[in-house]
Amino acid sequence: MLVIYVDADSCAVKDEVLKVASRHDLEAFMVSNQYIRQNMGPKVHKILVAANFDEADNWIEEHINIGDIAITADILLASRCIKKKAIVINPNGKIFDDNNINMKVAMRDLNTHLRETGEISSYNASFSKQDRSRFLETLENTIQKLKRL
Repeated sequence: MLVIYVDADSCAVKDEVLKVASRHDLEAFMVSNQYIRQNMGPKVHKILVAANFDEADNWIEEHINIGDIAITADILLASRCIKKKAIVINPNGKIFDDNNINMKVAMRDLNTHLRETGEISSYNASFSKQDRSRFLETLENTIQKLKRL
């Protein structure tokens, strides 16, 4: 059975996941190391993990299965989920997969090094309406595709 796992601590699309999960009657897990105030549906579970580094990522990796969906912007968690044959969607609606994850990890490592050496400063593009719309479309299309299998 298809399950959605959300790396929820800094996820900008929790409300969208809740709507889509409810519409498709899917079980979802919002995994966080901070309390989430949002009301959840009957099949949506709040999982509060210890505040240790990567604890939410570890929980998701431990529970996710082949064909499940992970929602995360964390490149390393995405890589871990892909190795378990899960589908991984970034909150901006882009899919991480075997074709692009190695390049994403390499770019993440390069940018980390450049920030540490002072060559670049941190910059995260703001989350836009188009990102939210693309995410909804990608999540819906992914679920429809998986239901047809």
